[in-house]
Order: sequence, then C-alpha cells, then structure tokens
Amino acid sequence: MDPSVPHTEPVQLCPPGEPSRIAQRLKAVLETIEQTCQKVGRDPATVRLVVVTKSATLDQIRQVVELGQLDLGENHVQQLRRLWCQISEFWDEGRPDGIGQKIRWHMIGHLQRNKVRYLLPRITLIHSVDTLRLAECINNEAAKLGIKAKVLLQVNASEEPQKYGVPVAAATHLAELLMTLPNLQLKGLMTMAPLTLNKDLIHACFTRTRELFEEMRGEKIVGPDCTELSMGMSSDYPIAIEHGATIVRIGSAIFAG
Repeated sequence: MDPSVPHTEPVQLCPPGEPSRIAQRLKAVLETIEQTCQKVGRDPATVRLVVVTKSATLDQIRQVVELGQLDLGENHVQQLRRLWCQISEFWDEGRPDGIGQKIRWHMIGHLQRNKVRYLLPRITLIHSVDTLRLAECINNEAAKLGIKAKVLLQVNASEEPQKYGVPVAAATHLAELLMTLPNLQLKGLMTMAPLTLNKDLIHACFTRTRELFEEMRGEKIVGPDCTELSMGMSSDYPIAIEHGATIVRIGSAIFAG
C-alpha cells in the first residue's frame, strides 16, 4: 500500500433495487457489443471491454468493478498508479475476496521510457508500443523482474500526424524486431480511428489495421499468441467490432453525463 494515498471510506453505490446511471450506461454498452457481434456472426465472448477511467471519479470506478468489469484502462502512468493503490486499499481491507488484486490494468496512452519501471509488473497489457527504443526499455525492465511483458504494437492507421503510432508501412518491420526481444510478448495491434463523423474514414482505418494484423499472422511474422486487435472507443466501437476488434476501450459512453 502506498502511504501517500489517503484512505477513503466505502460509499453507498446506489439505492437498493435501483440501478445507477453507471449501471444503465454499462448495460447499454454491453448490449451494443452483443448486438453488433450477433449482426456480424461473432461470439460476444471474443470481445473484451476495457473501461477507460481517465474521466471517471473513484466512486464511479468502484461501481463498474462491482458490476463485474475488471479490465480498466488508463492513459497516464501517474494516474494509473494512484488508482490501483486507492482501489486495492478500498477492497482488500474491507472485503475478503481481494477484488482489488483481481483488476487487470491496461496502459492505453502514450508511454515514456522513463516511466516504464513504474508500471511493471502490475500492468496486464501495454497497448501503446510504437518504437523499438520503448520496446527495448520494457524488455529490459521485464528482464530485471523475471517476467514477460505483454504489449500491443500501436499503428497509426489513420495517418494523422498528431497521433502516436508506427506508420503502417513500417509496422511489419517493427513487429519483427519486437519478436526478437526475449522478455516481451507481442499480443497484437492497437489503433485509433480519426475522430470524425465520416464513417468511411473510420471503416478504412479499421480495415487497414485488420489487414495488417492478418498479414502478420499469415506470414508468421508474429507468434500464435498474437491474437488481439485493440480498436474502437466510445464513438466508434460497433464499427471496430465489425472489423474484428477483440478489445474495445470505452470511457465516456459509460461515465459521461
């Protein structure tokens, strides 16, 4: 436990028998995931929801965990560390099931090399590896701990200059290099579609990433455990699922309002 993180008292999540707004929104998201999967002939169990916590209060995060959502994603290392300390303290001191330790934390934002050591080994998956130098840093820190760090290769499939991610044309070569690092496990690809009302642009971004993913797998550039496609956020996750996303990262659709 981090002594710098203050203890917080349990709260009443919502009146007995009355679903909270968080519960209602979460239910709507899960129903949309299921309906979209049915539409394209997929098993809903093949899509994992990562609840993005950057816009949420601690009490709201507690609610989604109580509702069974154990995959949580954060954009910033400092905020992620603060949350995992507070959440672990809240549940592990007050409940015998140790649910705080069961949460699977995802680093979904841009990661600086000097902050890697603060993430391992408590992070489940790093979604945002886009350079060899970052990958080597993660590999070295994982080696010190005797673990294999699970990562996704972030691809800038929308070709937006302001976005992080390796260009599509360079992604295969970088994936080959990542596969040589002994303490790194490349689990798949991640991308972000452009924030636009033009659905054709969104479809094109996800199509390009899915084709790249299939090419890497088909040519055995990556291993058999490279199975994840992290695509889709609150504004476009149904489209991402149509294109094969196995992970969707959703925050505002659950917490906004």
